[in-house]
Amino acid sequence: MISLIAFTRRGCALGKRLADDLGGRLWTTARLADELGLPACGSLQGWTAARFQDSRALVFISAAGIAVRAIAPFVKDKFSDPAVVSVDEAGQFVVPLLSGHVGGANDLARRVAALTGGQAAISTATDVNDLFAVDQWAREQGLILCERAQAKAVSAALLEGKPVGFRSAWPVEGALPRGLSVENAPLGISIGLSTAENPFVSTLHLVPRAVTLGIGCRRGAEHAQLEAGLAEFLTRNAIPAGAVCGLASIDLKKGEPGLLALAQAHGWPVTFYAAAELAQETGNFPPSAFVEKTTGVDNVCQRAAQRAGGTVFVPKTVCRGATFAAAIGPVRLSWGK
Repeated sequence: MISLIAFTRRGCALGKRLADDLGGRLWTTARLADELGLPACGSLQGWTAARFQDSRALVFISAAGIAVRAIAPFVKDKFSDPAVVSVDEAGQFVVPLLSGHVGGANDLARRVAALTGGQAAISTATDVNDLFAVDQWAREQGLILCERAQAKAVSAALLEGKPVGFRSAWPVEGALPRGLSVENAPLGISIGLSTAENPFVSTLHLVPRAVTLGIGCRRGAEHAQLEAGLAEFLTRNAIPAGAVCGLASIDLKKGEPGLLALAQAHGWPVTFYAAAELAQETGNFPPSAFVEKTTGVDNVCQRAAQRAGGTVFVPKTVCRGATFAAAIGPVRLSWGK
């Protein structure tokens, strides 16, 4: 959700236009709320705290200083903070204040400026110098950026004119950005299924957020047990948790509290399949007579991962009494957005 706040009548008029165009929601002060038919924000600090939790972007239609003071107590880091943008009530200047690349504040500022006819005041170094911004590109492409220090090093190297290597397990449409090279370099970017491969002395790993985990477990498996198994499976295979987009299992597990709690804890959807559906999958699935007798199909986790996720790249693995498998869906990358 994009949340907007304005403090004057003129600001609210602009805010309504922006909220409609951006698909957001506008708040204002208690003084103007009834008159303008808008929700009141209550205290600005309380409003900001709530929006940091439920919104992907905040737009302050006000002086930049008001926004800066409002967000200051809640700023953590660019990898978790929402985008924050301020725009004056005339719509002349749009300033991305927080999370310009990862959170998308720079792009949001450009959108707002296009709507108001104003100017986006972008100040991030890579943008000012028209250089490749790996954190922004990763967000746009649905890639998990795994190492913060290496991401900063990549940006610093590009700004200093030093070579940055590039490797990808998938083709990337378009021309390689200036500063990146497929030649060997001390520092480079690697796109793959995990963080296990290190083609450069210092490697920034990007992993597609397209991994589905198939899970099989005994009846009554507790959440803590499944969390421990999950952590072991991900660590053993060097898969970042952020790359997982969902879970899959057999429909007999629909009511398993531990499995449902695992999914909820990570914010992952779960897809359940009937035994007959899983049996239709073709491939080499390690069988279990016990699992077949209990569920009606010889393998749950790997068949479920393949059916829901695509291509299995980690087969059935036993971790802490549960079974896991990983599959990845289609990955399409381009140097454009």
